[in-house]
Amino acid sequence: MADAALIKSDLIAEARALGFAQAGVTRPDAVAGAGARLRDWVAAGHHGEMSWMADRIAWRSDPAALWLEARSVVMLADAYTPAADPMAVLERRRRGAISVYAQGVDYHDTVKKRLKRLGRWLIERVGGEIKVFVDTAPVMEKPLAAAAGIGWQGKHTNLVAREGGSWFFLGAIFTTLALPPDAPGGDHCGGCRRCLDICPTGAFPAPYRLDARRCISYLTIELKGPIPRELRPLMGNRIYGCDDCLAVCPWNKFAVAANAVYRARPETVAPRLADLACLDDAAFREVFSGSPIKRIGRARFLRNVAVAVGNSVDPALIPAARRLAADADPLVRAHGVWALSRLLAPGALAAEAVADPDPMVAEEWAAALNSPLPSVAG
Repeated sequence: MADAALIKSDLIAEARALGFAQAGVTRPDAVAGAGARLRDWVAAGHHGEMSWMADRIAWRSDPAALWLEARSVVMLADAYTPAADPMAVLERRRRGAISVYAQGVDYHDTVKKRLKRLGRWLIERVGGEIKVFVDTAPVMEKPLAAAAGIGWQGKHTNLVAREGGSWFFLGAIFTTLALPPDAPGGDHCGGCRRCLDICPTGAFPAPYRLDARRCISYLTIELKGPIPRELRPLMGNRIYGCDDCLAVCPWNKFAVAANAVYRARPETVAPRLADLACLDDAAFREVFSGSPIKRIGRARFLRNVAVAVGNSVDPALIPAARRLAADADPLVRAHGVWALSRLLAPGALAAEAVADPDPMVAEEWAAALNSPLPSVAG
């Protein structure tokens, strides 16, 4: 094999030519301590309904176990830096806030295609074998990226880079080639706790530790059933994911420009909640075709929309709440009832109550009528 250092240098250059913002190399055994932290996190129940975190914990804990022949891991960072302040939409209560990463095309396909291109380039250049991964496999990308020198895991548990901020997708190429590893990234959070203090739902029980069960990204994307009532008022108009802890990171002043492929689609930038409440299944699929939003399905998405409608404190959205409360899907209906309870006075809410055959919806009506929340309409 040619000089390993030269191969690595050429590989990094090729990665940048393919649009990746950063690249680094580490060994599969470089994140040994991450396995113990992951086990503690799962044992505490902080993974919520994400059962795959527990089911495949042995592979996640030890990258070498995923592919015994791998001798190096090439980590790639793909920038999706927003063009404007992603928190500005939070003040526009008739609009929905969609996480920056989901405003463009689904990153899984775009990252994986370029990982494969880079991997083929490496094989054609020096041989060896490769496997590529983009967060759908049991790979702990963030600890590996930190070990590869791309950055460090901040107090919000996401990756932060001194020369790139927080807005990155990560991909991995496992290879049988022995490439020179990079020095791991050092922690530069210091005494800053902006990401911890900004969290609307208090999802960080301690620095560097996330309780997913309280995280808005988990609640709007991973959670399949009803959103806990006590957390709904804290979610504001966030209908898919949450960017608060990323957006306030001071290292974002060094954020690099986004890869052009992730340019936001008009329909995902501050969409009108009233319009979203009208989406049937066909319209939902059409509007979010090619978007990661499509993966959660219409019911979960309109569940999120219903919470945002309820949090709007805007009587103009009462028709949208009524529509959601009459939806064919019980998950949507239940949260539509909650939205009505936020927008109607108790007497008006009681006049609209119906006997619903679904236990979840019936329970929501009972909770709304027995403990009405502050309303905005008389």
